Amino acid sequence: QVQVVESGGGSVQPGESLRLSCTTSGNKFGVQAMGWSRQPPGKQRDLVAHINTDGSANYADSVKGRFTISISRENAKNTVSLQMNNLKSEDTAVYYCYVDPRLRPRAWGQGIQVTVSS
Repeated sequence: QVQVVESGGGSVQPGESLRLSCTTSGNKFGVQAMGWSRQPPGKQRDLVAHINTDGSANYADSVKGRFTISISRENAKNTVSLQMNNLKSEDTAVYYCYVDPRLRPRAWGQGIQVTVSS
């Protein structure tokens, strides 16, 4: 069974940084890509950043130049990290990690809260 476990997050002030990490295991046929989406209060869930296992990535326009996504693999586990710099109040949201396994549907994590407030 595919597992997706997020860590990091918390509360920071505008201009500060946070790093989110997410580890997935149980992907029997391997992983094609991983990424992060977020859902601000009262709004829909939208893509933040997506990365393929070859390292190619794309970002939402609102986070380009501030967020960096990376992916690694160790001991049969894939990990995706999201380095978030110069955070703004509008980055406040629940952040969800996802994995796109080969030959299996997308799997999501439980979500992790990020709050940016002075």
